[in-house]
Amino acid sequence: MSKKPVWNIFQRGFALRIGRLVVLSTLLVVLVYGCIATVYASKTIFKVKKNYAVVLEKLGGAREAVTDVGWHVRLPLFTRIEQEVTLMNQTLFLGGSNDPMRIITRDNVALWTSALLTYRIRDLKIWAIENLQPMTLLQGDYDGIVKDLMQAETVVHLISERHQVKEDIFKALKSRPINEGGPTLEEKYGIEVISFVLKETRFGDQLVAASEEKKRRELIAEAENYAADQEASRIRKLYAAYLDGISTLQKAVGRPDGSTDMALLRFLVQQKWASAYEKNQTGQNTVVIQNTSSDGPSITLPLLGEHPGEKDGGGKNQQLNAVSSTPSTILAPTVPK
Repeated sequence: MSKKPVWNIFQRGFALRIGRLVVLSTLLVVLVYGCIATVYASKTIFKVKKNYAVVLEKLGGAREAVTDVGWHVRLPLFTRIEQEVTLMNQTLFLGGSNDPMRIITRDNVALWTSALLTYRIRDLKIWAIENLQPMTLLQGDYDGIVKDLMQAETVVHLISERHQVKEDIFKALKSRPINEGGPTLEEKYGIEVISFVLKETRFGDQLVAASEEKKRRELIAEAENYAADQEASRIRKLYAAYLDGISTLQKAVGRPDGSTDMALLRFLVQQKWASAYEKNQTGQNTVVIQNTSSDGPSITLPLLGEHPGEKDGGGKNQQLNAVSSTPSTILAPTVPK
């Protein structure tokens, strides 16, 4: 009977000790974890990875670049990690975006282009200490140089000579001063330009349709001009042949004294044109009669298919008198066959 209270007291004391031990252990773990989390969050102990650097700002305002790979300790209240800089190759898109940018060429044609610059930071003092927001500044200078060079070219050169344009821009980014007498892109930001690539250079969709329509119209106009040239050439050849024939005819009917029998010449010329007219008309025969004087004899023409001595039903010859006061009278009767 006397042993039960002693055992109960012992059990309660043991339980209290275990409880206190658990609580203390939990508090210790929370305290240690909180300290570690605080140190990690404040980056009192920080790590510098390979091909990275950390820029520290000290209490006095001095700034220092830490490049040694490994763990480092800093004073949490007297230093501040300003930025972490990668020393690996980095890319920079034209206009700050992968989307194409619109430019206007020298001959006032709109083009869409996109480009990619690859660079590497070589001097942390220039990049991170001497420049405030270096990425923004580099983007502005990069876009300005590329747009100036591309908009100074014609659209034909940009499309057909992309390789040469790309090389010219690369040389300008690497060694050309941003302004006359000023630093280059590499000198201003402490970087090395690795490469430059023109991803695309193309017309806009509406401009492509307009260009195709313009090309179609140019082809039509060229075909019309060619047809007109051919027709003009044919006319010139016909006119030259006509003049040559007339000249030959004029020499053939010339008189011994060098003059020309104009009446005979006009008659032969009219007969020539009448023959041409007859070939282009159906169902009619054309006769051209030239009278050289107003008192000349009448000319009797038989019907087509009759002999000069035959008579018609009325007993009279079909006569056609060509009497004209002008030497160029053309009579074109239609005689049934």
